[in-house]
Amino acid sequence: MLKLILATTLTLSLALPAAAQTGAVVAGQAPGAAAIAQTVQVTATITAIDAATRSVTLKGPKGREVTFVAGPEVRNFAQLKVGDQVEAQYVESLAIELKKGGGMAVGMTEQTAATKAKEGGMPGAAGARQVTLVGDVVELDPATQTVTVRGKERTVDLKIRDPEQFKLVAKGDQIQATYTEAVGLSVSPKAK
Repeated sequence: MLKLILATTLTLSLALPAAAQTGAVVAGQAPGAAAIAQTVQVTATITAIDAATRSVTLKGPKGREVTFVAGPEVRNFAQLKVGDQVEAQYVESLAIELKKGGGMAVGMTEQTAATKAKEGGMPGAAGARQVTLVGDVVELDPATQTVTVRGKERTVDLKIRDPEQFKLVAKGDQIQATYTEAVGLSVSPKAK
């Protein structure tokens, strides 16, 4: 279900014109931490439905159309009607935090959650995914302000552009990065 929600939202956000989208980007920084989040809201109208193939065609306000297939996991497909409004909200964020002194398990954890519409109601769904990575700071290069972080499976070099943030990092510290994405889809009946 989560893959379907994400695929639909990404398809909508890429295929529909920018005028069909609203959203915002927010960034923040504190000593030893930084985060950025983006929200996108997309609205389209159902222009065609093929019940046999479960395909739905959506049209944005500038006339651009995109067709996708709703898999068997999509509840209440029969409730969809031409003219209904489909709204998708998508949020993604990345937070990076310095963990002084280390001590956390190095590696990756992932959590997911999804919900479906109630039986008999209008189609809709929501899903979320959060991936957290923890790595050890193994090297610092003051000349380039680069921090080398070793994870469970690979090592990466991170360029720290803010000199004050770079000064906070020491060998033996850890970097924790958390990526979160969430999406919700709702369908509203055609206005009469």
